[in-house]
Amino acid sequence: MTDGATDVEVEAGIASSLVAGLKAERRTLIVLAAALAAIAVVPMLLNALWLRVFISSAIFTIAATGTAVLYARLGLVSLAQVALVGVGGWVTLRMWHAAHLPFEINMLVAAAVSGVIGVVIGLPALRMRGLFLALITLMAAAGFEILVTGTQFPNGGTGVLGIAVNSIFMPRPGLASSDEAMLRYVCIIAMLVFVLIGVNRRGKSGRAWALIRKSEACAMAAGVNVAFYKAWGFAIAGFVAGIAGALLAGTIGVLDATSFPASESILLFALTVVGGAYSILGQVLAGVLYRVIPAFFNDIGINGNIAYVIFGLALIHAIITAPRGIAGQIADAIDSLHNWWNGR
Repeated sequence: MTDGATDVEVEAGIASSLVAGLKAERRTLIVLAAALAAIAVVPMLLNALWLRVFISSAIFTIAATGTAVLYARLGLVSLAQVALVGVGGWVTLRMWHAAHLPFEINMLVAAAVSGVIGVVIGLPALRMRGLFLALITLMAAAGFEILVTGTQFPNGGTGVLGIAVNSIFMPRPGLASSDEAMLRYVCIIAMLVFVLIGVNRRGKSGRAWALIRKSEACAMAAGVNVAFYKAWGFAIAGFVAGIAGALLAGTIGVLDATSFPASESILLFALTVVGGAYSILGQVLAGVLYRVIPAFFNDIGINGNIAYVIFGLALIHAIITAPRGIAGQIADAIDSLHNWWNGR
């Protein structure tokens, strides 16, 4: 009897796992279909101003995914993400002005360089975390701000820095010559970035990150190479920031040092926490909060700086009552509605 009961329980457990897996796959397919439909339709509904706003929002959604990897998976605070976006933009512009290579090649090179610099910035994380790590990464962001303010971004000139009196604008990618096409292009790359993060999160890296976040001592006892997987987290964060920087350079054609102050890295981190660092929706919300909300306030005649006051209050709320951010609250509301609907 006991063996029979055990077999039944095992079979029930297997069946339950299969059903849960099928539901998860179905939800993934639904979300993917909705995302593709939005990418196809939404750009046609926006005017020129809002197309540019949403392009910028999608670009910084990509940057926010790197911040989210470090914070949600490793429990590390990096305040240098916007500086790494600037690195990606700098390398992209320098590559194009020097060799006129296709945009996609420039973007991958820029992402790789940003990834390497991300690892260098993250080296102190091998010995420290919390406030000290946050301060060190913020100092790195401030150092980048000082460096590019003094040297500027490449704009078509000769020499190592490539600075000229009159800027030569880098053309947009061949597949994204219009604003509508650029928004679709950026959104598709954002989806590929989500896939990259998801593959790492569900694989060996994700398991190692989970152990490290729980306890570095436990992770080392389990045979996890803590130094490597911390560095790998910073490499991925830098890589996706470099992609965001390349897309920003590809959208505008030329970049300015004032676009990458250290304070913006603090803001991006705060909005990643507010939006929800533990889910894709949260990172999308971070991009929307970062660019769309200030633009909306300006559009209706309210000083866009008011948004920063709201963001500060939202951050306090998230830290105290909603650690999973707005995305977590939305998920809880949907679950409650689903349970009510099934039990009515």
